[in-house]
Amino acid sequence: MKFFIDTANLQQIQEAYDLGVLDGVTTNPSLMAKEGITGHDNIINHYRAICKIVDGDVSAEVIATDYENIIKEGELLAKLDDKIVVKVPMIKDGVRAIKYFTSKGIKTNCTLIFSAGQALLAAKAGATYVSPFIGRLDDIATDGLTLIEDIRLIFDNYGYATQILAASARHPMHIINCAKLGSDVVTAPLSAITALLKHPLTDSGLATFLADYAKAAGK
Repeated sequence: MKFFIDTANLQQIQEAYDLGVLDGVTTNPSLMAKEGITGHDNIINHYRAICKIVDGDVSAEVIATDYENIIKEGELLAKLDDKIVVKVPMIKDGVRAIKYFTSKGIKTNCTLIFSAGQALLAAKAGATYVSPFIGRLDDIATDGLTLIEDIRLIFDNYGYATQILAASARHPMHIINCAKLGSDVVTAPLSAITALLKHPLTDSGLATFLADYAKAAGK
């Protein structure tokens, strides 16, 4: 399973990359605003900066919600770098745009997926990725992981090449369960990714090894 980091923070992206586990980045207007990045030129330059750090795909989201402007924005974003994946909302004009982008060889990520039917339509249109938001489903007392399971079954039934990019993953068990269910990618904040490093038995075991070494070395 590939690991993407969900942020616009360059320091966190660099830290995840340096850890050696980062396969890509997802971001959106909300995450850009959180970092104080506003204005068209600043956002474009920030995408370029992200692409300089990572080796894999970088999802860059369009703001438009009508077909013509989704195409216009998406083509502009795709020209920034070969790593750019145009992130398109799950709406009627978004699905139409995904079909267009696919015909032009432009990678796409269909975002705001909350049902298996939406994922199926995006895959039919040729999306590179679909992004089911598991954490937001959990927020409304719906099991987001069941959606991952359903999409995996449908895609496997018909051999869709579209990758499942589990989004809105908020903690390490989201990541583990997505891996168990066969999600192709998970995108999560740095805190969720680094939490996978931790286990109390690792900490206590290391403390014991170091203490025993100190005794043996006469320290």
